[in-house]
Amino acid sequence: MWFFSLAAWEQALLSSLVMYAMTALGAACVFFSRQPKQGALTLLLGLSAGIMIAASFFSLLLPAIEAEGPLPNYIPASVGFLLGGAFIVLSDLLLSRTQRGFHAIGDKRTALLYFAVTLHNVPEGMAVGVAFAAGAGMVGEGALAGLLLAVGIAVQNFPEGMCVAFPMRARGMSAAKSFLFAQGSGAVEVPACVLGALAAAAIGSLLPWALAFSAGAMVAVVCSELIPECFSGNKTLASAGVVLGFCLMMVLDVALG
Repeated sequence: MWFFSLAAWEQALLSSLVMYAMTALGAACVFFSRQPKQGALTLLLGLSAGIMIAASFFSLLLPAIEAEGPLPNYIPASVGFLLGGAFIVLSDLLLSRTQRGFHAIGDKRTALLYFAVTLHNVPEGMAVGVAFAAGAGMVGEGALAGLLLAVGIAVQNFPEGMCVAFPMRARGMSAAKSFLFAQGSGAVEVPACVLGALAAAAIGSLLPWALAFSAGAMVAVVCSELIPECFSGNKTLASAGVVLGFCLMMVLDVALG
């Protein structure tokens, strides 16, 4: 397949553009409605959470554990995972205490959501880039792991774009401005994805650490953003979405990997 013959950074670039496009597509829904149906949004968010949890393990943490290095496998896997989670937790604390720059986007809650999603998209993009670098011959099973991870993140980017755009629209911002802000939150994934692929490929010894860091960051994002959001609605739909998303990503990874 033509895609698999590309360099890791080229695969990362193309995949990140699709991920960004899905964010923009979700944000574009703001032109047709002020608020999506809550049940559908809950199910989509739950599905996204399950996909990302499975991708964090099968596409990132498991290759980090299986990678060979000078240290016991569990050290880079566990320490990298903890550092990734700590990065998101500390970022959330910093955002929650920041008081500046909220008026341009809306009220404080909407601005925090926007900045949180934008910030969290950076490790998501880097995770895909690192996964593609891992598939370039250092660990893993080719570019497929990176591709599956990109698909999983692209799926969750659609409701994520909606979740950023609709609160802004509901608080009086124009549809066009809401769309522009929301799609911009996903644009950061493109440079982060390419940077992750280039950095991980250049420093192969750090690859297990980078994979584990990305896994920890993604799990923390799911726990801090997706899970609370979807379970604040219909818990049955949210639970079904999480289970279905996890199973879907697991089957794809195991069957195609």
